[in-house]
Amino acid sequence: MPEPHAGPGEVRVRVRAAAVNPADTLLRSGGNSWVLSEVPGPYVPGMDIAGVIDEIGPGTETELSLGEAVMAMVIPIGTAAGAYAEHIVLPAGWVVPAPAGMDHVAASTLPMNGLTALLALDQLALAPGSVLAVIGAAGALGGYLVEMGTHAGLTVVADAAPADEDLVRRLGAADIVARGSGVAQRLRARYPDGVNALADAALVGQSLVDAIRDGGQFVRVREASEIPGGHDIDTGGRVKLLAPFVPDYAGRTDKLHQIREYAEAGVITPRVAATLPAAEAAQAHRRLEAGGVRGRIVLTF
Repeated sequence: MPEPHAGPGEVRVRVRAAAVNPADTLLRSGGNSWVLSEVPGPYVPGMDIAGVIDEIGPGTETELSLGEAVMAMVIPIGTAAGAYAEHIVLPAGWVVPAPAGMDHVAASTLPMNGLTALLALDQLALAPGSVLAVIGAAGALGGYLVEMGTHAGLTVVADAAPADEDLVRRLGAADIVARGSGVAQRLRARYPDGVNALADAALVGQSLVDAIRDGGQFVRVREASEIPGGHDIDTGGRVKLLAPFVPDYAGRTDKLHQIREYAEAGVITPRVAATLPAAEAAQAHRRLEAGGVRGRIVLTF
């Protein structure tokens, strides 16, 4: 592809690290091909980058400076290519300094999953002390939900396999139930009235509705059409269904700064499962799709 250059209002990032997310495998496999129907190729996956500013477009007003370490969320469907690239050009407001003292690999795991968790919690708007169940708590998104929810004063109950219990407790979960089939019933046994809200970061789906109290809220992180064999969730009208769409926070410099501040304060913890050279992106996708990855695989440039 041709080398991009920053125009007015834009900056160019020399990418040093790009996190590999389930959304990337969805783009590559054609699972959300409907969103590409009006978009000309080639298509480049990737939503998370960290690197350095190496070009500032003419007339661009920004506090960012050449050579500064930064991070950003990229939307790979539109005018910009995805994150798996040596250079990315973005509106200056989409880019913020990387957390102080954090390397590129760790910083690349923060933007998209951090913003997704923050958007979900913003939409839930739960009062302190409310019970939030996080399913898939050992994963990257689930972990950020546990940490941010705890920081917000919520009582977070999380699922975990035996091997992940210590990890999930370190993330801040106040209570843990066993992962797997029947988790909704285990939550109901622990909370007879039902939890105030539940975030399904593991794409379990319909069966989890039973864990939520009347008037509660259910967060789904992927549409049914994006899940093989997926079905719409029927809450029977007694539970509010939320579907946070992280592109809504694209360009929200304030929210991305909040993620940076959380990382600097230790509120959220970047978790890197493995690093691979960018040329081995296919292998990174195979490893992620095989399951069991804790944290994010990161491609390095």
